[in-house]
Amino acid sequence: MTAAKSPDACETMIDVRAGVDEVDRALVALLVRRFGYMDAAARIKTDRSVVRDEARKAQVLDNVAREGAAAGLEPDRLRAIWNELVEQSIAYEMIRWDGIRAKSA
Repeated sequence: MTAAKSPDACETMIDVRAGVDEVDRALVALLVRRFGYMDAAARIKTDRSVVRDEARKAQVLDNVAREGAAAGLEPDRLRAIWNELVEQSIAYEMIRWDGIRAKSA
């Protein structure tokens, strides 16, 4: 499979869609890795009450907004996307935390 064209080189919607599909595949691979870190956090954290860490969540959202702004993207839009990602990550980690402890009980 050939690499998709860069956005500036796209001439048709087929080109655009191929690029979007390629980016989506890369994002899924990155999310697999990110959720792997949630698995690690669930294994490492000894108390369920620390799975949700609002200070860390704020730090993640601030980091993303800053990086996005530096790249020319809208920080508020990225905050909204990452807020959902972090909330889903927390929910996933809670389930994994419970599952790990249920297996060892």
